[in-house]
Amino acid sequence: MPKYEDVIDLYDDNGKRIAKDIPLEAISPLRNNAIKEIVSLTKRTVAVSLGGIEKALKTGSMTGGGVIIQGKELDLPIVKSAEKIAAAIKEKVQVYDGDGTVVKVKGNNIIVVVPEERLNAGIEYTTGFTATAAATTEAIIDLFDVPMYKANMVKAAVWGRYPQTITFQGANVKSILEVPQNNEGAGFALRNIMANHVVSLVNRNAMQGVALSAIYEQCGSFEMGDAIGNFERGALLALAYEGLNANNLLYSLVKKNGKTGTVGTVIESLMERAIDDGVIHVKKTLPSGYKVYTTDDLPKWNAYASAGMVAAVMVNVGAARAAQGVPGTILYYNDLLEHESALPGADYGRSEGVGVGMSFFSHSIYGGGGPGLFHGNHVVTRHAKGVLIPAVTAGNCLDGGTQTFSAEATSGLYKEVFGDMEAFSKPMQFVAAEAKKVKKKL
Repeated sequence: MPKYEDVIDLYDDNGKRIAKDIPLEAISPLRNNAIKEIVSLTKRTVAVSLGGIEKALKTGSMTGGGVIIQGKELDLPIVKSAEKIAAAIKEKVQVYDGDGTVVKVKGNNIIVVVPEERLNAGIEYTTGFTATAAATTEAIIDLFDVPMYKANMVKAAVWGRYPQTITFQGANVKSILEVPQNNEGAGFALRNIMANHVVSLVNRNAMQGVALSAIYEQCGSFEMGDAIGNFERGALLALAYEGLNANNLLYSLVKKNGKTGTVGTVIESLMERAIDDGVIHVKKTLPSGYKVYTTDDLPKWNAYASAGMVAAVMVNVGAARAAQGVPGTILYYNDLLEHESALPGADYGRSEGVGVGMSFFSHSIYGGGGPGLFHGNHVVTRHAKGVLIPAVTAGNCLDGGTQTFSAEATSGLYKEVFGDMEAFSKPMQFVAAEAKKVKKKL
């Protein structure tokens, strides 16, 4: 029997129903194998840039920061030898036939999916990176008979400046995840994925980007203990309505307001929908005529408010095609919604607070970087857990090239290498198909 009474329909990025009468638990990261697969692939999948390795060895320019090591250059046909290198990597990484290992050449890159057995043999998720980097280094040294006193150049070209740096600075092996040392604390690994990375993974599809970001964010909530007991249903409702377009709420809000709407009209539409669906109702009417609303289901209202926040960003940033408006839209959407409803905004006020700091850090006086560089692990945005970053991702998907730090500039490799993997590019359909299977078991 399902734990919760909530039943939802799931709709795709075109507003088409793809799963009917789904128990809320069927989209839980604890039960839905598609979400588990997304998380697993995020840990296990890495990209090896053969072109980057070849250039680093040939020029001696490697490890980032303008470092050039002269006198030990190696002119090796790394790219032309892609298939041989890939075969050697697979032999070194694979545990046994059929263990899920994937090693595939794609352009000047190699995609490696490390088997679960290697991760299960340790504790950290970094095994995906380290196993691939070590196998690549050894494969190149063996294939080209690199002499002992130049082997360290191959290591540097592959691993970057590590271990002289905490991160793998200048490495030509890339993972979607950051190193654990860059995480703010327990459970932040999946929240430490830049919005731009997700933009690239979904090929700038805003609805799919919201879904993938919501999956990462809510899985992070489960991981850090924020979705236990009384809080679990709230996390699942937010994932459903904001991330997976439950009951077509997000899509319909955007469609209704997309042509001539504003942040204000999105709020009007959200209020109408919330009233019609019985999520909120009038508590009292003041002498001025102002209606104070209340709810008997605060977690569901939060899910509706979060979906409305994403819709407001899509409408506002979609009109401007400029992601600079993301933090301001988040801030004033929630401010207006609280005044209109007398209820808390998305994430019970935390999204509104984050909007203030994010405006300052992204492009105001401080101006450290555009909205595409933000993630749920950032010192400014980490406070709104689960629902904020999907809105940031949506805005960056709709940016028309105004960002200095565009997704193409910071995360182009992820689109090139992982962009055709359905788990990343079409998470809405991927999760919904599995939810139908879980429904039968529940």
